[in-house]
Amino acid sequence: MQKCIFLLLITLCSYALHSQEPISQQDSSLVKKDTINKIDYLKQLGNGYFPTKFLNVDLRYLIKYNQYEGLRTGLGGVTNDEFSEKYRIDSYVVYGFKDHRFKYRIGGGFRVNKSTDTWINLSYVDDLQETGSSSFLTDKRFFQFFEPRLLNIDLFHKHITKAINIEHQLSNHLITETEFAISKIDPTYDYNFMVKDERFSNFDITTAKISLQWSPFSTYETLKDKVVETNNGYPQFTLQLTQSFKNVIKGDFNFFKVDFRTQHKIRYNDDVFSELVLSSGLATGNTPLTHLYHAYPNNIRKETIMNRFSVAGVNSFETMYFNEFFSDRFATLQIKHFVKPFKISERYRPQLVLISRFAIGNMHDIERHKNISFGTLQKGFSEAGFELNKLLFGFGLSFAYRYGGYHLPKLEDNIAVKFTFNVSL
Repeated sequence: MQKCIFLLLITLCSYALHSQEPISQQDSSLVKKDTINKIDYLKQLGNGYFPTKFLNVDLRYLIKYNQYEGLRTGLGGVTNDEFSEKYRIDSYVVYGFKDHRFKYRIGGGFRVNKSTDTWINLSYVDDLQETGSSSFLTDKRFFQFFEPRLLNIDLFHKHITKAINIEHQLSNHLITETEFAISKIDPTYDYNFMVKDERFSNFDITTAKISLQWSPFSTYETLKDKVVETNNGYPQFTLQLTQSFKNVIKGDFNFFKVDFRTQHKIRYNDDVFSELVLSSGLATGNTPLTHLYHAYPNNIRKETIMNRFSVAGVNSFETMYFNEFFSDRFATLQIKHFVKPFKISERYRPQLVLISRFAIGNMHDIERHKNISFGTLQKGFSEAGFELNKLLFGFGLSFAYRYGGYHLPKLEDNIAVKFTFNVSL
């Protein structure tokens, strides 16, 4: 027994002495590798993935809610480098408890060039999409624990889309994506699109897209043999061109779209900064409402301010009602100024954010869109307000006021008071 205790003491002393020795080059390498792994893990969580050995589980599909599907839940994910550095599978399946329907994506890709991070991807998607929404192929993943606007959206269209996509990095600062897709579109609401004397209640669309994202002021570093962005530099610019073809693989319409966005951040110090986002879009030709633009409204049509009380979005117009405006050409400018947090205690620091938003747009041949009524933005839509964030467990309050060309006769109809929710991983 005494021998055992003696050996244990010797072992503990040796361990203690060893822990005081300088870290060798090999140990330093291991520490660095462990640090990189932790950074990568946190980055994955921040992007909405829960990493496992071979699969990064996509947290977007776990649970959501909207007016058409009610509760929507499911599971999805994408394979990681442990599975393969040359091939990947990217799929999901979800179920809507109100419409009693499964939606899914079956997709995957293979890398053809490591130095330019060039991938060819194939996908088959059967799902819903919000009418009038637009996104860029090159958009970085933006993950929220829940999406506030999604709770109140009621204008969706079903789509079955088959696509081939090519990702290519021209340089550290310029990435591109190109896509060819065929889609079968079926609105979930009563809608007809008139082209000359022909009426379409559902339709097929064949499109080619190219998207470019240029970040000239960002900085990059090589980690684990990969070039990763270590600092977001501003401004950043994104451009996307879309061409739809009639009579190509059953395509019903010819139309052309160009979308542009620039984001800028002006930092005064670590706590005080301003964010500016300028977005614009133009659609020409025979473009159905499903592929036109709204300005990301986030207000529901109920009688009183308190009945409209919900959660504010990130870059949405809080006093603009859902389905109130659509455009075939539009521009929006959103400005946020983050004031220095109020230091009530070391951990409790609410922050005031001053906000101003403006949108303008119009539409040709509005009479072609049947069975649905909406306005345009030719007079210019304006709102201003503020957020008081991080009051309690990430929750805060938002106030916005609608003024200018679309100011409403009833005062309270111009006011939106909502929760905010901000949590950073």
